[in-house]
Amino acid sequence: MARDPITPAALAARPMLFASGEEAYVASSVRRSSEVPDGADPVWADQVVAELQPGERALCALSFAAGAPGLAHFVTGAEHALQRPDSDSSVERTYEVTEFPTPDEYAAMVAAALERIESGDLHKVVLGRCLDVVSTPPLVPAEIIDRLLTTRPGRYVFSVPLECPTEGEGPILVGASPELLVRREGAVISCTPLAGSVPRSSDPAEDARRAADLQQSAKDLAEHAFVVEAIVHALKDVCVEIEYPATPELLSTDTVWHLATPIHARLADPVDGPSALRLAQLLHPTPAVGGVPTAAANAVIADLEGDLRDWFAGCVGWVDRHGDGEFAVTIRAAVMDGPRLRLFAGAGIVAGSDPASEVRETGAKLATMARVTGLP
Repeated sequence: MARDPITPAALAARPMLFASGEEAYVASSVRRSSEVPDGADPVWADQVVAELQPGERALCALSFAAGAPGLAHFVTGAEHALQRPDSDSSVERTYEVTEFPTPDEYAAMVAAALERIESGDLHKVVLGRCLDVVSTPPLVPAEIIDRLLTTRPGRYVFSVPLECPTEGEGPILVGASPELLVRREGAVISCTPLAGSVPRSSDPAEDARRAADLQQSAKDLAEHAFVVEAIVHALKDVCVEIEYPATPELLSTDTVWHLATPIHARLADPVDGPSALRLAQLLHPTPAVGGVPTAAANAVIADLEGDLRDWFAGCVGWVDRHGDGEFAVTIRAAVMDGPRLRLFAGAGIVAGSDPASEVRETGAKLATMARVTGLP
């Protein structure tokens, strides 16, 4: 759906960007936006790439669920072009915070999932919970994004409007994900799935102990293996020379230790092979945000979570007219809409999971974005 060009002032107030490592691609103009009811539609993905003009990228977001919306903004921009906001440190905000489900309710959800795993219908499922934050005065998107870029709680910082952009209106998806879903550079394909995690400690000795225990945890290693196997299986349809280490590595954020496995491959058909957006569709959702088997896990998520996710646990990133691009999993994220901010975090549930531990893990993950908002 096309709209009148968004003004530079509006883009400065609500930056549209995707940052990877030290590079930040920031939109300076938006030609049009494309919304579809099914973000998994391969025809739409091919149309997005075919429509891109020289110098353009499509900044894209896909929802979690199959058949849920997808969105692409056709933009031009540059690296390191973000206009820093004028922050007023004297502004004092009050916050109204609502947890849903509550920690006790979430623990009960985990217990219910464990019963289904014990019955044999399910091997793994990721369950999430949210914080709703209403701030007075309202939080400023540019300020939150600047903090994310400055503090870098996750490698991939993003800001994507969830509707065709208008003058400073509508919900906007922001976050700092630590997880690479897929990157395409010519024929070279990279993925770094995360699964299996533990909250960090402020005590260095305890923090090191937790990291070492995570690498030896049979429960977390099994959870991680589900994700790696699913991604490798999906890549075999379009890639060759798939390589990955036999055991996962440690990856840390400010609040959580993760198990991570870097996966590298080459497209079987470098000329007509899938674009980065199409690869994201092929891989998403991985068991890192869904579960195993996929259909059974999605049914449990719908039953226990309801409609919490929406754009959370989806993926966000960019693709260019050559098919190259990069997509991150939409975790450590928030949706900002006026004075309201919604945060989401999930944990993987497998045999041996402990409800109280999963409450603590999701709390640590929620803390990443909560700190950026200024919540104590």
